[in-house]
Amino acid sequence: MQIASTYDLFIHELGEIYDAEHRFLEGQEVMAREATNGDLEGAIRQHIEQTREHAFNIERVFNDLGQEPRREANEVARGLVNEAQEAITGAHTTDLRDCAIVSSVIKVEHFEMGSYRSLITGAQLMGRREAEQLLRNNMDQEEETARIAESSSKEILRKAMEAEGQRPESEGLVE
Repeated sequence: MQIASTYDLFIHELGEIYDAEHRFLEGQEVMAREATNGDLEGAIRQHIEQTREHAFNIERVFNDLGQEPRREANEVARGLVNEAQEAITGAHTTDLRDCAIVSSVIKVEHFEMGSYRSLITGAQLMGRREAEQLLRNNMDQEEETARIAESSSKEILRKAMEAEGQRPESEGLVE
């Protein structure tokens, strides 16, 4: 796609996040099957439904702009999914696999939040209030998912360390 204007850039970035949501949906389905921590699996399954809604919201933004929804290859999303798959298949224990899954979720959510923030700014400056609200709804859910993953990562990592015979220290942990 040629990018000759800020509008073209917005459409390109919208297509990239649309592609990312589809890639992440596929990745989350694998993560949910592979997770052994019940809370982690439940959170992923809930976010799968949100991700479907995110893709639908993006389609609505495309329609609001008079465009057909289209995916633009998102190499960052592809890399994050590949990295997650490698970590999941390379984990030697179920506890380590859960650690790899939650780590991957956190990385993905932060990537998505940055993408949505940029798109929200573009929608604001173009005066596209409906598009702005749809994108903001997506971002808000991504932020909540990141908070959930970040808060559960400590417990999941602690469990893995204890299974390895390590005694986790609580000082200096990021909260």
